[in-house]
Amino acid sequence: MSLTEREREIVALLRRDPMIGSAAIAETLGTTRAAVNVHLSNLGRKGVILGRGYVLATRPAVVVVGGANMDVKARSERPVVSASSNPGTATITPGGVGRNVAENLARLGTRTHLVSVVGGDTLGDQVLAATSAAGVHVEHVRRSTRPTGTYTAVLDADGELVVAVSDMTATEDIDTAQVAAARDLIAGAELLVLDGNLPEATLAYALDLAVAAGVRAILEPVSVPKARARAHLVAAERPLFAITPNRDELATITGLPAGTDREVRAAADALHERGVRHVWTHLGEAGSLLSGPEGAVTVGAVPARVVDVTGAGDAALAAFAHALLAGEDVVAAAAYGHAAAALTIAGPHTVRPDLTDTLVRSTL
Repeated sequence: MSLTEREREIVALLRRDPMIGSAAIAETLGTTRAAVNVHLSNLGRKGVILGRGYVLATRPAVVVVGGANMDVKARSERPVVSASSNPGTATITPGGVGRNVAENLARLGTRTHLVSVVGGDTLGDQVLAATSAAGVHVEHVRRSTRPTGTYTAVLDADGELVVAVSDMTATEDIDTAQVAAARDLIAGAELLVLDGNLPEATLAYALDLAVAAGVRAILEPVSVPKARARAHLVAAERPLFAITPNRDELATITGLPAGTDREVRAAADALHERGVRHVWTHLGEAGSLLSGPEGAVTVGAVPARVVDVTGAGDAALAAFAHALLAGEDVVAAAAYGHAAAALTIAGPHTVRPDLTDTLVRSTL
């Protein structure tokens, strides 16, 4: 992370006395209080200081760049009858792949910063408030003139997804300038998690920042259409630490079949040749296949009673990243991710409000 000489002087003062005020800093350094406040604001944006009292950040951080929206979920009381009205229940909760991953990470205890966009509307207010309350740092979430995005999902009586409609136009406003404003924060992060919903230019720019700073980057492809549109960005000149597709997304990115485990391994090998260190392919009830420099390993799913499948993948990715920062190897991190996913689908929430590291480890 790049700090100016004056910023380094302020950090040294804060290490000696975290409760020192801006007036005292200004007097010590022979400058004005207004100038000190500008430097303190910059240190906050870089993730060096946290909150009131100018507490210095010590825990490793993850930066998540991706969508934030409101989820609308409707669940039928009985098996869905197409082209007809189905009695059921509906809920509205904050969502978005990037935002969900960030909230899961924060609830697990990882310091997490979100770079995103929400609308300047009531839904945007609610998303921001809920995300911040969960412990996510939202100083890099911008307000857009577009409406806050929505994800509308229809679930069958057994909790399985029937159909979903995603309106993520606000996510298109996450541009390179917004990511550039967070470049020092990204450069100081332990991990960068990227949502495949990002505009192509923004995703490419974020990957380039990670490469330049030597920061490990993880890409979540999100869907087959997004995987198809972003496949060319997965290239040797932009090496990824990990990518987390399902079978269909893996096939789309590589142009190879992925219907059998042997085909999944071959497709993963193709991605290794394109600079991806770890390919973590989700296989539904069969668990996942984690392929890396030491070979491929099947990681079993954790059994769970399905209430709602929404958010399982986001929980798995967040838990995987959290476990890596806790010092776990990639196989153990993947198993930890499966445990978090199982806990998520066993409840009605896209992100479990009671999610903790202790709760996840109790299921392993």
